[in-house]
Order: sequence, then C-alpha cells, then structure tokens
Amino acid sequence: MAKEIIKTNTAPQAIGTYSQAIKVDNTVYLSGQIPLIPETMELVDGNINDNIRRVFDNLKAVAQAAGGELSDIVKLNVFLTDLSHFATVNEIMADYFVEPYPARAAVGVAALPKGVAVEMDAVMVIE
Repeated sequence: MAKEIIKTNTAPQAIGTYSQAIKVDNTVYLSGQIPLIPETMELVDGNINDNIRRVFDNLKAVAQAAGGELSDIVKLNVFLTDLSHFATVNEIMADYFVEPYPARAAVGVAALPKGVAVEMDAVMVIE
C-alpha cells in the first residue's frame, strides 16, 4: 500500500502531528478542518455561517489538491459544539454540494481545537 501525502498552501497548514490528507489508491482521507484562514492561520471573524463556509472552503482546497472536488466526497463528518447550528450546516451545505449528497454524521462535542464551534473531516473517492 502506497500512501501519498496531500499538502497545499490554499488550506490551513497542519497544526499538529497530522497531514492535510492522505491518498491511498483512489481514496483520500481529509483531516479535520476548522475555520482557519490559510494565508494568516488566524480564525475567521464572524458568525457561525462564516465559520461553516470557511470550513467548507478549506475542505474544498484540500480536495482539489488531491485531484478531486467536494462532489467526490463520499463521507462527511461534522463536529459541532452547539447542535442548534445543525440546520445552518444543512443550509450552507446545499451551497457546496448537490445530490446525491455524501453520507454524513453530525456530532455534538464538548470542545474543538482553538475553541472553534465547527470542524469537519471527510473521505473522498476519486478516479
């Protein structure tokens, strides 16, 4: 099994002992993204909508660096510190994805890195 490390400057750099993504054959495992601005590595200022959009933009950048698109994601995991934002995730997700939507989990958690309200990771299959 050959692993290819995916790295791009158009998404936030890893802030720990992990890679932005790992590609094995035609499957890509995208690490969790939080609402960091890639150029500054600072958190997005703004409301939950701005934070969710930044996370999707970061996932998109990593997906593209691996040779795919968000539409190639087959499994999306959403972590929220406040599940009342679940409907907002659904609304914004509709701007980034079209049917058929990926399989998805949305999990309420006590805390996330850097005190953010949302984090997402994904599995993508590409040709």
